[in-house]
Amino acid sequence: MSRHIENWKRQLPVGAVVRRSPGVTRWARETWKPVAVIPGAPDAFWKELVREGETVDYHAGTVTMELFRADVEAYLISLNMTVPSLWVVMDRDESKRSPSGWRVSTITASAYEAQDALDSGESIVEAVPIPDTLAAWVKEFIDMHYVEEPFKKRRRDTLSVDGLEDGKGDARIRQDSDVYRAPSSLQKPRAH
Repeated sequence: MSRHIENWKRQLPVGAVVRRSPGVTRWARETWKPVAVIPGAPDAFWKELVREGETVDYHAGTVTMELFRADVEAYLISLNMTVPSLWVVMDRDESKRSPSGWRVSTITASAYEAQDALDSGESIVEAVPIPDTLAAWVKEFIDMHYVEEPFKKRRRDTLSVDGLEDGKGDARIRQDSDVYRAPSSLQKPRAH
């Protein structure tokens, strides 16, 4: 059974590294931005990793990254970016336990899933460079499932040249005049 599941789905725990930097305005005292991922990371909750002055990198959390056979085209887009990337999605922390007010909700290789999260306007979504080992893992999955569909040129509908104009007015009523004219009862009298 697990061998069958492995063919269409793959999972791996991945940690998100989030950087807290000083803000540049008085309204934003600090900024929070995903900057890296840790493949195979253990569970963590805003564990401090590196501190340089006022800038701090945290292992903000670990989530299970999943790959699905139906999404291989979106994975190709992420791997073919100028800098091959994964996407870290952070949503508001309703429990109010995190120092940032955000929680790592998703790490994905799907550019389409990242776009959906961006469209909501309620999440922080950042592309982060994908480590080579993780890129190889995703690429192997793509190679197992990607089938390029050949381009099919769409054919135009054949043009009717018999002079009949279907869809204009009621075909049971013979009309010699403009079918788009206003009804005579609504026309204004002409000034002479």
